[in-house]
Amino acid sequence: MGYNVVVVGATGNVGREMLNILAERQFPVDKIAALASRRSLGTEVSFGDKTLTTEDLDTFDFTGWDMALFAIGSDATKKYAPVAAKAGCVVIDNSSLYRYDPDVPLIVPEVNPQAVHGYAKKNIIANPNCSTAQMVVALKPLHDRATIKRVVVSTYQSVSGAGKEGMDELWDQTKAVYNPTAEVPPKKFQKQIAFNVIPHIDVFMEDGSTKEEWKMVAETKKIVDPAIKLTATCVRVPVFVGHSEAINIEFEEFLDEDEARDILREAPGIMVVDKREAGGYITPVECVGDFATYISRIRQDATIDNGLNLWCVSDNLRKGAALNAVQIAELLGREVLKKG
Repeated sequence: MGYNVVVVGATGNVGREMLNILAERQFPVDKIAALASRRSLGTEVSFGDKTLTTEDLDTFDFTGWDMALFAIGSDATKKYAPVAAKAGCVVIDNSSLYRYDPDVPLIVPEVNPQAVHGYAKKNIIANPNCSTAQMVVALKPLHDRATIKRVVVSTYQSVSGAGKEGMDELWDQTKAVYNPTAEVPPKKFQKQIAFNVIPHIDVFMEDGSTKEEWKMVAETKKIVDPAIKLTATCVRVPVFVGHSEAINIEFEEFLDEDEARDILREAPGIMVVDKREAGGYITPVECVGDFATYISRIRQDATIDNGLNLWCVSDNLRKGAALNAVQIAELLGREVLKKG
């Protein structure tokens, strides 16, 4: 016996990826529905070897459906998620709307699976920000061993994090660089993204940080440990898919780089590729399509007593969004609903 599953926002990058991953991981599905806004109504999307026709989100009845994976913006989620939850359908939401709600668990299954039992307060579970998700997968096993005091992270985030419009803008601007008669001014991003980097993701806040940077701080505290101090600089780079992060960690106790490497090799969801030679590390291009969070460049930080540096790369459309949502669905089914 399987589950009745709804994918909301099935025509977007993340929604399509959710359908792909549900099929790839052979999630136990009895019925599946692909929902979209009226402007995308009737669009066909793939689910394994099946083709689904999108249904109208505005008129859909969530009664009798077990879980709904939401991949729409916060504004639409605010309208439709409570409707689904009230009908008895557990919402797994990829937007930022519920991440900081104390009555909604924020879950990365490799890190805090026990939090899933808190879903019942609102019948909603939140998926974290893509840059946070891959980082906490790396931090948690190290925190369990040596207790993290402080993290300094710089992110190199792909344009797919800004949706299809971001990917199109990079593509069009890149072509325009080689065509002297073409000009593609910035629309999705604040400045030209082709052959450039932009230290600005989301809106600026009063303290000078961006909201993306604030999200990483708040979500790490909620998912891993509120005692961890974290500062982030988030940068958009001209990469289509795959987020990278340079992470500096200060621990309460000394942690040798070799032991850290061994811990990470054994940790769920992580692949360590760390050879001290040319090409002995993973880059965003190489992680696309994979489920794992890749860790490279593990080394001591000699400038502090208990410091470690590492390089973290993951497919943001997968682990950062769609895969994590499907893993939450698997966890919910396994630990709570127990039908599959």
